[in-house]
Amino acid sequence: MTVSPRTVDVGGGAPYRITIGPGLLDDGDLMAATLRGRHALIVSDANVAPLYADRLETALRRAKPSLQVARHVVAAGEAEKTLANFATVIEALASLGATRDASVVALGGGVVGDMAGFAAACWMRGIDCVQIPTTLLAMVDSSVGGKTAVDIPQGKNLVGAFHPPRAVIADTGVLRTLPPRELRAGLAEVIKYGAIIDAPFLTWLDGNAAGLLAGDDALLTEAIARSCLHKAGITERDPFEHGERALLNFGHTFGHAIEAEQGYAEGLNHGEAVAVGMVLAARLSHALDMATRADADGLQALLQRFGLPTAIPAGLDADALLARMRLDKKTQASGLRFILWDRPGAARVIADVDEAAVLHVLRKG
Repeated sequence: MTVSPRTVDVGGGAPYRITIGPGLLDDGDLMAATLRGRHALIVSDANVAPLYADRLETALRRAKPSLQVARHVVAAGEAEKTLANFATVIEALASLGATRDASVVALGGGVVGDMAGFAAACWMRGIDCVQIPTTLLAMVDSSVGGKTAVDIPQGKNLVGAFHPPRAVIADTGVLRTLPPRELRAGLAEVIKYGAIIDAPFLTWLDGNAAGLLAGDDALLTEAIARSCLHKAGITERDPFEHGERALLNFGHTFGHAIEAEQGYAEGLNHGEAVAVGMVLAARLSHALDMATRADADGLQALLQRFGLPTAIPAGLDADALLARMRLDKKTQASGLRFILWDRPGAARVIADVDEAAVLHVLRKG
């Protein structure tokens, strides 16, 4: 069955288009149309570059022969999203002689997209970044909305900038080479959109779990488009996370604390940590008399159906996790702030959450 590409347009002060569907990586005209100048730096990692960098570069050169293309490849993994590796991307732009109309082309998952986007935000005070996400997680989350950052030992994404992409091109065909664990991790973020804003989407996901896990192009295109439509609407209304955009962090305060306490290099990946975090957020919602226990149990069951973890990994200390949350970007001077829900599809920001309630949920894990 032929799957037609879907598009989602993101408005606001820096509008751009998200294009989703199989086979887009070979569409040089589509990609070249997003490049304004004569320089393009392809940033990728050691896992993705051997699979797709040649195809991307060939398509770009065929569509725009005058383009000066260079590649910069970093080691793979969240532990590589560092200031030191960010500096190597800046050095690669300098070696290319990138001008103010140059483009950074981010070919990879969230680590590559975040770091390449941050370099684009900083080079000459801001050049274009075209996001070509190669993981489901990046397609529905990090490539959309313009958040760019690197990690430091004290926490995840603490150094970064808001820098909307020039375009996002999501080729669902590349997901066929994605390890099943990474596909499931991306589905955690897809489920998040149902949890915060679209309860019927949760029902749709439940009914199509087998096909999504099997990598069905039509189902994945629909899931990605629906997720991106929700994120695009929220980020367009709140580009700098002053209000509604915070809802996208459902599960992330807990999840980021888990990731930071693990040291990023091992244990749960980002999507898995968010899956656990969403269950903990739902349980905290129940503990604060906002939602029912049945709603939390239902979310946990759906996540488990997609093969995702729903419990804090053994060996992580509740007090240490709470200390990590105090440093989280979503925390305010007055106290901890969480994204909680009244029911599926109805999330809201809750400030000054009692730390005793958080510790209780963490210790039950």
